[in-house]
Amino acid sequence: MYEKLEQSAKYIQSLRSTSPKVGVILGSGLGAFVDKIEKQKVIPYSEIPHFKSPNVEGHEGRLILGDVEGVEIAVLQGRIHAYEGHSMEEVVFSTRVLATLGIENLILTNAAGGINLDYSPGDIVLIEDHINLTGKNPLIGPNKSELGPRFPDMSHAYHPDIKKAFMESAKDMDSNLKSGVYAGLLGPTYETPSEIKMLRILGADMVGMSTVPEAIAANHFGVKVGGLSCITNMAAGIKDETLKHEDIKEQALKVMSFFSTLLTNAIKKIGNED
Repeated sequence: MYEKLEQSAKYIQSLRSTSPKVGVILGSGLGAFVDKIEKQKVIPYSEIPHFKSPNVEGHEGRLILGDVEGVEIAVLQGRIHAYEGHSMEEVVFSTRVLATLGIENLILTNAAGGINLDYSPGDIVLIEDHINLTGKNPLIGPNKSELGPRFPDMSHAYHPDIKKAFMESAKDMDSNLKSGVYAGLLGPTYETPSEIKMLRILGADMVGMSTVPEAIAANHFGVKVGGLSCITNMAAGIKDETLKHEDIKEQALKVMSFFSTLLTNAIKKIGNED
């Protein structure tokens, strides 16, 4: 598997010599952030050896290399999910390619359902921690020592340095950035009201179908991880409404300006760290 990672990274480097410091994975409906990237080199996933292309609307399936505020970055515009029928190893392959390219920091973003009653659709929430309820883990199987240790520590799965960068960036924008715990479920069904009650008891503030495998794989690789969730809807049973993917994309578009500015400012702070 490590050979495949090297082949993918080598192909990307053949198109543009790059040493990104920050990697970003953009979730459902959040792909418009790429307009902030300068000196773009766009590579469709379909052209990169061993990459899988997403089949979910709102995930473009492109790797974009470039600069944001003078910081060299690599952005995955869209992701694949386990519920599409992919193995966990396939789900985190692109994350591991970013690590192979040399990123030191990874920012994960997603659209999520709000469980915390203090949240509202349109809130951008900093991920404090996660609860893995997918029943899966990308590290199951023989450990690949080139990627990291057999038993990686997850005490700070979302790194304090990246959290600080986001909190400071929000303060600079005169905004109060909320934070919370993300519950990762397998999907593709939305949760039942009873499942949402359970998740609240467990300590979850928001819920989604991504992010957790990538956070695990990046921590295993020694990459600092940060995360943002866009609350696109309140979770099942909180409001009397039917959950639809189209509404989630629409809500994400409404907050794109704030999301993009916050992400841009945080990348600048992270990139300027020694």
